[in-house]
Amino acid sequence: MLNHTYLQSVATEGLQEDNGYVLADPTAQAPTLLRAVYHKKQLRVREENEGIFRFADWLPVERFIHSDGSPVTYRSEGLATLLGLSNLYITFNGYWPEKGANMRTGTFKECEAYSVCARKPADEQILVVSSAGNTARAFMKVASENKIPLLLVVPEKNLGSLWSIEEVDPCVKLIAVGGDADYTDAIHLADAICALDGFVSEGGAKNVARRDGMGTTVLSAATTIGEIPDYYFQAVGSGTGVIAAHEANLRLNESGDYTPKTMKLFASQNLPFVPMAQAWGKKSRALDPMNEEETVRQIDTILAKVLSNRQPPYGLTGGLYDVLSAADGEMPTVENSEVIEAQRLFAELEGWDICPEAGVALASLMQKTNDGTIDKNGIVMLNVTGGGMQALAREFDLKQKAADLIVPKDELSTQTVSERIASLYGKGI
Repeated sequence: MLNHTYLQSVATEGLQEDNGYVLADPTAQAPTLLRAVYHKKQLRVREENEGIFRFADWLPVERFIHSDGSPVTYRSEGLATLLGLSNLYITFNGYWPEKGANMRTGTFKECEAYSVCARKPADEQILVVSSAGNTARAFMKVASENKIPLLLVVPEKNLGSLWSIEEVDPCVKLIAVGGDADYTDAIHLADAICALDGFVSEGGAKNVARRDGMGTTVLSAATTIGEIPDYYFQAVGSGTGVIAAHEANLRLNESGDYTPKTMKLFASQNLPFVPMAQAWGKKSRALDPMNEEETVRQIDTILAKVLSNRQPPYGLTGGLYDVLSAADGEMPTVENSEVIEAQRLFAELEGWDICPEAGVALASLMQKTNDGTIDKNGIVMLNVTGGGMQALAREFDLKQKAADLIVPKDELSTQTVSERIASLYGKGI
């Protein structure tokens, strides 16, 4: 590894060396996240590096790969005036060339994809990533550009999200879970695949590279503003980005380069699918049991489809429950109509389109501004996690990636499916 020596368990504080694939603390009695421990306590922005590798001092990577996307932070005028906020900063992740934003998948998932792929050793192990859409699109781009073996697993109904500006390299393969399958079903199939030789789990929130890649949004904000924000707003499906934001906040505090403070975190969900918000409202570490039929109905109802994780890293040590507790956090919920209005206002007042999940975050900011929760003179960071889709569609011929294999939902664990998956790579089980 270029920039850190150890991974530290949040639960036990024990240290272990990283080989690019470590996801867990083998000594912990219960699930816990790990955090990267970096040699460099101060962050030096390396302007000479591409994309998010400007923040390479705090990324757990063993090499640099091609990266053309990075978060861009700017001071709002239009929305700030509407909301009466003196210091509203927007961290934009997506495609907005006029702002210098060049994420050509339109999503901040590129941040984690670049970091995860740069952490992975340059070997023949096939990285397996499950996704509801945006994450898969970002990993597809990054792996294809850098010739990194990758297997994506997504629900069939989300295949429309799997498009690319360039032709996708054969090193990337795509499996869809058929029928009414959702993100949870994709996770189950990915787990089964990772039991096969030659396949390795990317790990989701447990991967330190995913979280520290996402954390570059806060690094962008702090280095642009010259101060750690007071308030942080983001929409969540898994909550991983908000966990990452808090961890970046801790590193900035420890660096000595900024006045220490703890950002108040607002992790927003789209009604009616709000399992974490419901648990947090009761100050419960555990999510309520979910009725299958009702859950599917709720997920089909929400506008921000990517916010549909049924197995989020909420209750484990170091997860969303813990960081919200440490940061006096809140979990606002917003209706679809509020999301649509927020998207409209952003386009009108800031001049660009944003994705529904970013609309969820903005709608919650509007709520919390109107009800007096936040100090209007405080420094507010709005993490716009996706945008620029209209410009991408105008400027590029978007190529749809077809599934290499569609697996029926009721066959997820059969030997037949294992053989079909392995056949994609010309080998048997």
